[in-house]
Amino acid sequence: MLSELHVSNFAIIDDLQLVFHPGFNVLTGETGAGKSIIIDAIDLLLGGKSSQEMVRAGERTARVEGIFELDGQAAARIRAWLQAHELEEDQGLVILAREVRRGGRSVARINGRAVAQALLAELGDMLVDIHGQGQHLSLLKPRTHLFLLDEFAGLNAQRQEVARLAGELRQVRAELARLRQSAREIARRLDLLSYQVEEIDAAGLTPGEEEALQAELRRLANAETLMSETAALNALLAEGDVENPAALDVMGQALAHLQKLARLDPDLTPLTAQAEALFDGLSDLAREVAEYASGLEFDPGRLAEVEDRLALIHQLKRKYGDTIEDILAFGEQARAELALLADSETRTEALEARELELLQTIGQKAAALSQARQAAAAELARAVERELADLRMAGTRFLVDIAQRPDPEGCFVGEERLAFDATGIDRVAFLVSANPGEPLRPLAKVASGGETARLMLALKHVLSRADATPTLIFDEIDQGIGGRVGAVVGRKMRDLARTHQVLCVTHLPQIAAYADRHLQVTKGRQGERTVSQLHVLEGDARVQELAAMLGSDTDAGRESARELLEQART
Repeated sequence: MLSELHVSNFAIIDDLQLVFHPGFNVLTGETGAGKSIIIDAIDLLLGGKSSQEMVRAGERTARVEGIFELDGQAAARIRAWLQAHELEEDQGLVILAREVRRGGRSVARINGRAVAQALLAELGDMLVDIHGQGQHLSLLKPRTHLFLLDEFAGLNAQRQEVARLAGELRQVRAELARLRQSAREIARRLDLLSYQVEEIDAAGLTPGEEEALQAELRRLANAETLMSETAALNALLAEGDVENPAALDVMGQALAHLQKLARLDPDLTPLTAQAEALFDGLSDLAREVAEYASGLEFDPGRLAEVEDRLALIHQLKRKYGDTIEDILAFGEQARAELALLADSETRTEALEARELELLQTIGQKAAALSQARQAAAAELARAVERELADLRMAGTRFLVDIAQRPDPEGCFVGEERLAFDATGIDRVAFLVSANPGEPLRPLAKVASGGETARLMLALKHVLSRADATPTLIFDEIDQGIGGRVGAVVGRKMRDLARTHQVLCVTHLPQIAAYADRHLQVTKGRQGERTVSQLHVLEGDARVQELAAMLGSDTDAGRESARELLEQART
């Protein structure tokens, strides 16, 4: 609800601080005192259009600030909206601010953060309904009518089940569209992946194979040189003759001489050990060289095979990765994707079956929901017309129009296919005919004035439990009605104030007497300037204001005012 309002330098308002209470708040005062200017300021605060004419003469900036307390059935919805737009509440409060500068530029803020006017207006629609400023009157917006009807009839759970099924259907259709749209691409991808997997599998690669092949290639390419050099080395190590003894023969002779010396001089024993170690090492070297030499051969056929194998590996590396391990990993990924794509046809068939099943189920659920709405619509129309009769609009007709339209892609309802969305198959609109003989028309096209205001009041009264807007403002609702109807309007506003905060600008004392809080707006002078002032009326001051509104500021008039207050308490 709106708990505080601060208006400065706005039209004829210099600086005005208003504190509103829960329940029924009424603003009264002479014509031109500034009552409707306060409503205009609230409209600006809620995202209405701004103009430089709003700025008080001689000032640079007009400012309106409002504090709203989050409570009631709308609190959760508003909190969710704030969180979705990263505009956190402050201890259960929402603070709105609007500045209009002399050049016409305006700045909007929510909880201290600058926002676009459209965003402020979106939040404003959830906080306040202003009759007299149609842009904030939610009942004039056909998109709200279906939800109000469902709330009135207690059909929210059924609608939410249809919404759940419709959401699943959207997902199914989105996946089907993706699969169908990419059918050719999938076929081309399947061919490519199949070729890649086959090519990699046919190569029969093993990790480390390339390094081994490169080593073998070096040996095969240099086989003749390796063989000649190995033969020469082997001759030097182990295959000498008398004229050119081998290294092993020379080392053996040296070892024999050291052994003789060591027998004569034991101090040479360590040298003998060294010589023995050298001889053993040289023997091992000679043996390994001989074994290496035995494995050498010049094989042009094998050389060609190794070169071809390395060329194949190089070709695969250019396509699939820098190493054999990368190539094999690419092959596994391609195999996995191939399996997934190969299943797309099966997946498409399953999704098509689920789509048909959902269309049939949605049709059944939506048809049952529509039947319940039809019954509730008639009940709602009767209730609104009864309210209008109380408000001296007995000739007014009210109708809840529920319509469907065919759609070849829609859900199945009997032998038809009907368009649907998350709310079902119905399009709901509130229609009214204010005078006999006039056709039924949408609410937004009904003539403005007191007649429209009473129509809104009747709807608000009937839909009070369904309407989640916390604060309702009625500006000049008493146009065209007398005191007797005014008392009825006052009672209905008092009833409405049990579930909403109600603010009303009125000239009728019969309405004002029912208010929980009475605010008087007056126009005065400060120096050479005209200003609006606000007074909270209680006790005798309130009696005197009601008497003045009755046009009799006398003892008799004040007694009549007291009688009005007493009647309002019953």
